[in-house]
Amino acid sequence: MGEKTSAPRPVGGMWFEDLEPGVVVSHAIRRTLTEADNVLFTTLTMNPAWLHLDFDYAQNETEFGRPLVNSMLTLATVIGISVHETTLGTTVANLGFREIVFPAPLFHGDTIRVESEVLEARPSRSRPQQGIVTFEHRAFEQNDRLVCRAVRDALMHCRPSDD
Repeated sequence: MGEKTSAPRPVGGMWFEDLEPGVVVSHAIRRTLTEADNVLFTTLTMNPAWLHLDFDYAQNETEFGRPLVNSMLTLATVIGISVHETTLGTTVANLGFREIVFPAPLFHGDTIRVESEVLEARPSRSRPQQGIVTFEHRAFEQNDRLVCRAVRDALMHCRPSDD
């Protein structure tokens, strides 16, 4: 058997140098969140909240009159939608999330669209071929109401040199 070689992975995201403060990416993918999505995510994460799982309870005992989409599913979907056009193959790691807010409820059947804005970008002090980028991800439902806003710090690869 010959020596094992691996092909380079495809890159779809942006390099650190492409992510200057003020850059806004309106993501092409939109996602309708279904009851099945919500029940599966909520039960897989061991969340017993009736507000997400019990239609009768949500309809009769809450101000919303119907189940809410689990906010952690909303956040995970927002970040997932953003990956392909911003960080696919170019991120090293998420360093943290902050300022996560859900200013309006999201319900089964709502469709979200996401935009990501670069708030800050700086070279890493300890990793010369990497930089830290601060993104603000914003999700809007089909009536353009903001349903999620999250600020995320990511460690990003710099563009490879031609040497």
